[in-house]
Amino acid sequence: FSISTYNKMWADAQKDLDIQLCKERGEFLQPEKDHVKVFKLLATSYIKYMQIFRHLETAHDQLVHKQKQAVIRQVLDGVIGRILEVKKEMVKLENSEFHYIDDILEDLKLLPEDTEVPIPRYFIKEKLEALQEREKTLDQILLDAGLQIEEPVEAMTPEEGVRIIQVAERARQGRCRAAFMKRIYLKENKEKQPRLQVQMGPSPDNAATFIQQVWRGYIQRKKTEKMREEEMIFLGMSLPPHLETMSVSQMHAGQVNTQQDEVQETHEEVSIKDKLRETEGLYIKKNFQDEISQCFIECRHIVGKFPDYPSEEAGGSMTVFDSQKTAEQIAEELAAQREMALQKKDQKGKKENESKEKKKEKEKAGKKVRLPRVKTAEEGWKMGPSNFLSIMEEGSSQYKDIWQNRDEQWDFLQDHDPELIKEENRKDVEEEIRVQVDKVMQQELENLRLAVDGEGSGKQKKGKKSEKVRAACVRIQMMSLVHRTIDSLYRELVEEGLLIKAKTVNLSDYVGKYNYMGTALLQAGVEPMPSLAQVRQLIALYGILPLGSQTVHEKAPLVKALLLAGPNGVGKKMLVHAICTETGANLFNLSASNITGKYPGKSGLLMMLHMVLKVAKHLQPSVVWIGETEKIFSKGGRKTDDEMNPKRLEKMLPKFLQAVKAQDRVLLVGTTTRPFDANLKPFCQVYQKIILIPRPDYSSRLGKYFLWKHIILQNGGVITNLLSISCLANLSDGFTQGHIVQVVQDVLTELRLLQMARKPLRTEEFVTPLARQDPVYKEEEESFK
Repeated sequence: FSISTYNKMWADAQKDLDIQLCKERGEFLQPEKDHVKVFKLLATSYIKYMQIFRHLETAHDQLVHKQKQAVIRQVLDGVIGRILEVKKEMVKLENSEFHYIDDILEDLKLLPEDTEVPIPRYFIKEKLEALQEREKTLDQILLDAGLQIEEPVEAMTPEEGVRIIQVAERARQGRCRAAFMKRIYLKENKEKQPRLQVQMGPSPDNAATFIQQVWRGYIQRKKTEKMREEEMIFLGMSLPPHLETMSVSQMHAGQVNTQQDEVQETHEEVSIKDKLRETEGLYIKKNFQDEISQCFIECRHIVGKFPDYPSEEAGGSMTVFDSQKTAEQIAEELAAQREMALQKKDQKGKKENESKEKKKEKEKAGKKVRLPRVKTAEEGWKMGPSNFLSIMEEGSSQYKDIWQNRDEQWDFLQDHDPELIKEENRKDVEEEIRVQVDKVMQQELENLRLAVDGEGSGKQKKGKKSEKVRAACVRIQMMSLVHRTIDSLYRELVEEGLLIKAKTVNLSDYVGKYNYMGTALLQAGVEPMPSLAQVRQLIALYGILPLGSQTVHEKAPLVKALLLAGPNGVGKKMLVHAICTETGANLFNLSASNITGKYPGKSGLLMMLHMVLKVAKHLQPSVVWIGETEKIFSKGGRKTDDEMNPKRLEKMLPKFLQAVKAQDRVLLVGTTTRPFDANLKPFCQVYQKIILIPRPDYSSRLGKYFLWKHIILQNGGVITNLLSISCLANLSDGFTQGHIVQVVQDVLTELRLLQMARKPLRTEEFVTPLARQDPVYKEEEESFK
């Protein structure tokens, strides 16, 4: 694809976004009482925003123009946040995390794959070097502490070594003897051959016919095999062999070009800023000095004396540079600032008296009985206020003002626009020069006062800190681990096994298909089980997107805790590692089995949680994982502070979550196989979102490049016509992804992989290992509902 392709993709996405924003202004502001109509409206907006999201993300990743990327990034954050807001309204309307919109997709002529949540690639690319450095540090700490998992090397006894050498030597001698006997046999046959050839040799015509027959058969078999492959590719049952290689090479080339552009733009930005200082620095400085001098002279002419120079905290000479203010207004503002400072002391006593009176009034008002608000019949559903509409509108207006009609024929490389960089850097240069001018003009103002008025301005005394502020500072220093650096805390958590290395697993590796019968089952009065594709979407919406973007996490509906519930082997831990991989997050393991015997007592537990929270906030994004979380909230049991008791975290987790603010990209993820064993009230208070993960359905087990095919190919197997995936998908009904992985690994041993070329895989090889696994029965699956 050329650069113009992605420019057009960006332009089309902006047009679709403008249309969607116009619809929202008209439709979402009107109250609506029909819930079916409201849900269809929300679902349609969700799908439209998801399509815009996908196009913007692709354009952002493939365009190398950094200034274009900055504009797209702003709109992209707004679209992601708006998707989360719409999703929140859909959940609130249906009281369910899983929605079945296959009928709406059919009306829009779209596929379920069009609603798949794309993972922005800039989550990792922008901090790739920092992540690689952190991974090296983690490996080094694990190696120094002796915790690095390495393949065990078994020592061999001398007798075993001699035995292996003897076997190898005897085998070598046998091969040499066989080769010698073969040479003798061939020599004897060669001596007999001339006499037989005279009696039984074929004629030249027969020999030529035989050669032609063999050659034509070989050529035809090759043609037939090629035709069969082309037919399978045409029917969509096979993937062209060159596509994957091309995509990988193109991606690699794109990454190299992007890195080169980043380096080039950094040098260009520095050189442009230096050039601005050289060419326009003196002119800007002279203008500043003239404006300040003129303003002070006018102020003295009006007020009768020179004003005080504004402090740096008040903005310095920026108050003078406001072109909309006259000299009289500036003099009045400076005088008002002095009066406000004097009035603050007098107002302290009044505020204390007023606060006491307000408390008394609140106590009286609290005793009054409040009548419940009755909804009128005219009221209906109405979309709540959004934190992201203004961001999207600002990005759209910036696109229209700068990029929509911009002539870029001269910019063949499409790396950056020097004029835009110059405009951005001019503000920085002006600010640097303004600070220098302030220092010079303060001294000049003193000289003017001495020369004209014969007086100097007294230096203001620094106010003393109140005792309350001092006490608060002391308390903060006592509570925080001031004497410990982040590096030392990080090392301690790694050595204690509380900070672990996340496995490299992408969310796309969690394969599964969409449930096409969801709406039909709901209309028939049957509650369908969620599909694996829906689970994948929820993990992306609640886990990956907020952790990956600071803007989205601060302004979107805040989700602090997430619970993954499902039978053994459905991939709960895999999803936790996928969240960390896609966002580059740290992984903290606070499972009951992992913290047993560590940091005993209540004080030790508090210190552990404080360390985890401090490191998680400083090195955000971070994921705090609690496996078998139902043990922490189990019914009954001991409530002591014993370090062996898993319930000691029960009272601390709500306080831990209270300390996590909107600006902290920290997510608590719990996994459980028996959520019904927990005490539901505190359990549901901690976990805001509960995601049920079911066993895979037939379409997920059979579909193209899904479970059976995906796992067999991943483990080095080759699928031929002798292996019936449909039969395996039927036989594995009730088994989880973990069972299928275990079966494939049991069959595809190293020896079996070596035999693959001459002995293809057969269906019956997987049946016996599958029969040894324990399936998930329907009663157990229903208990999760």
